[in-house]
Formats: sequence, C-alpha cells, structure tokens
Amino acid sequence: MTDERFADREDAGRSLSDALGSYRDAGETVVYGLARGGVPVAAALARSLNLPLDVLAVRKVGAPGNPELAIGAVTNVGGLVTNREVVNSLGVSQDDLQEAADRERDELDRQTSAFGGESERVSPEGRTVILVDDGLATGASMEAAVDAVRTSGARRVVVAVAVASSSALERVERVADEVRCTLTPPTFMAVGQWYEDFSQTSNEEVSHILGAFSSGSADSTR
Repeated sequence: MTDERFADREDAGRSLSDALGSYRDAGETVVYGLARGGVPVAAALARSLNLPLDVLAVRKVGAPGNPELAIGAVTNVGGLVTNREVVNSLGVSQDDLQEAADRERDELDRQTSAFGGESERVSPEGRTVILVDDGLATGASMEAAVDAVRTSGARRVVVAVAVASSSALERVERVADEVRCTLTPPTFMAVGQWYEDFSQTSNEEVSHILGAFSSGSADSTR
C-alpha cells in the first residue's frame, strides 16, 4: 500500500489480517466475503488466518415505485431482512413486500449459481462469522449482511473492511460485535479512490477463488 492507498483487493485483505491476528486458526470461525468485490479481500484474509472462506451475496429490496429506497434485503445465507421502520412509514403491504423480495431472490439465485451454487456452503450457525468487504460507503449492505447471519444463527459477528466512511462505520458498529477497518479517511468520496487497482470482480473470479478453497489447492490454506 502506498500513500494510504491499497495496491489492490488482495493487498487490502493482507492489511486487515494484521488487525485480526487473534482469529488465526480459530475453531468454529468462517470468513464471508460480500459479493463480489469483497471476495478477493476475504480470500487474502482467510489465507493469512487459515480460516475457511465462503461468499455472502446481498440484494437490496426496493420500495414499490421507488426501487432506490431500500425496504429490506435478501441474502444467500438467510431469509428476508426487513427495514420495518421504512415499511411502516410507507404503508407497504405484506404482499407488495413479498413480491419485491421474490424478484430480488430470483436474481440472487442466478448470481449465486454463477458462483458455483450451494454445494460448498459453510453455515454460519453456531460460528463466529467475519464479514469482509472492500469498502463501505453507506454501510447498508453490510448491515443487512450482519442481520442475515445473526438470523441464521451466528454466535458472533465481526465486520472487517478495508476502508469506510465514518458514517458507514458508525452504522455497522451499532449492529456488529466487533468492527475492524484499516482506513477511515476524513474525506470520503468513493471506495475506489483508495485503491490503485479497483477493477471489477467478475463472477468467474469469485467462482475460481471459492473453488480453490474448497479443493484445498495451492491457492488456499484449507
């Protein structure tokens, strides 16, 4: 990392491992990378800590007539996470909520199928879960991820991110048991500005990373 920027997502993952050394070889602990950009970060972290790796995909559920306004989220490790305050304030019916969630769940299924399906899933139940992303601008997706793994039985939830705005960090600190962040710049415009290489992470790259871990190849410690 140079000039307070990461070379790439792997560099970010290695930097996070310094702050999470207490979890090295920890039993009943799993690292989840948020799809897609969080997966290379999570892979470098999981390799350094000798922990298993999985992927967590989050899809925002938008309000009827205003898809940019999140009324909830669906993930591939749990059911629907609802922003009940917003749902109630908008008067969204249960049927409309379910219809919007089903649309996003269909897209989520297509996405996770491209990652290699469900055959190698690591359940969060009873485990310490380390949720990893390449950065947080608003923290909304990470908040949904925390809620999802808790709903699925996670014993402890740790959020690990390379860079975050101060407001996003405060948001996830309210819901996670522990939060680790390498950079919290005073001026934050976008996650990508803190990386030398912030090229898009493809479905194929995610699939390759997960396959390397599940097969125990030279690219993975487990």
